[in-house]
Amino acid sequence: MAKQVVPPQSHPYAFHVSGPRNFTSLNWRDLIISSWKDANYKRTVIACFIQAVYLLELDRQEKRTPGNTLAPNWWIPFKYKLKQTVIDERDGSIFGAILEWDRSAALSDLIPIRPSGAPRAVLALRGTLLKSPTMRRDIEDDLRFLAWESLKGSVRFKAALEVLKLICGKYGSNNVCIAGHSLGAGFALQVGKELAKEGIYVEAHLFNPPSVSLAMSFKTIGEKAEFVWNRLKSMLPYGNEAQISNDGDITSGAGLKRPSGYGLKDASLGIAKWVPYLYVNNGDYICCYYNDGGGTTKVNVGSAKGEVAAKLFVVSKEKQKFVEAHGLEQWWSSDAELQQVIHSSKLISRQLRSLYTATLPS
Repeated sequence: MAKQVVPPQSHPYAFHVSGPRNFTSLNWRDLIISSWKDANYKRTVIACFIQAVYLLELDRQEKRTPGNTLAPNWWIPFKYKLKQTVIDERDGSIFGAILEWDRSAALSDLIPIRPSGAPRAVLALRGTLLKSPTMRRDIEDDLRFLAWESLKGSVRFKAALEVLKLICGKYGSNNVCIAGHSLGAGFALQVGKELAKEGIYVEAHLFNPPSVSLAMSFKTIGEKAEFVWNRLKSMLPYGNEAQISNDGDITSGAGLKRPSGYGLKDASLGIAKWVPYLYVNNGDYICCYYNDGGGTTKVNVGSAKGEVAAKLFVVSKEKQKFVEAHGLEQWWSSDAELQQVIHSSKLISRQLRSLYTATLPS
């Protein structure tokens, strides 16, 4: 029986079907004066950019032609264009994209300059897709984070870091933004931290970033992750992992590479300016631990003192299903009711405290 093809205009992921409600194309006065300075507008646009990355990969998997692709409509209304996709070299999947301010499209709508607050380029990273062409690599990185709260051993970490450095060099770090959802938010957080250690600060927006409960033992988590991965290997559509990764580092039998120098720290100077934006839902057990209060940490950096913190925005809804609580769509929803949390959580403190430390070679 032939597979039924859903027309792009009626596809559930079409921009006009599942995108922001009541969205109208803004005029030049709105864009120049106010739009990107509005936190809700900025959150909406950046969440749509991440959705575009999910759809770039789905367009690739489903072999859509340029005339019926879904992804472009998630950046075109905001006057951005696709500059480059970021590819996982192991399976050819798209896990990220650089979206650049489209000056030509803006001028055609009589928008002569880039609005204040609008980045020249956004590096957007998607999360896990439970589709066979990319599922194995996505789950591998999910378990990598679960085991060690680090994604540095991943091919995707290296690729995202290289791309972010490239666009910071081209546009200037103050004109660049990195964003991600779920696993992509985990990569965005750790790649952003890596650049911050070098004194390069980029705006970061992290939607439903993965967290591990402070009450859980890392050793136990690691053992469970290895056990689960061994059970999953036979179910996934690829053969066994090679014992040597592409960059020559030895991996575990699960294909999860332990970060070099894991657990070893050394003091580092000059990191006191990077404050990411975190968007979490209390009904999402993957990210809810970021809203765990009482973790404000003071860190001495040379003669200066800094407080480890982030801008945390929380949604709380009763009787909400996990899929909805973890979903990306809630962040452009017109009924999204966010509360900015003032306290610094324990998990944020622990995540960002590593900005003041550097790993040593094992």
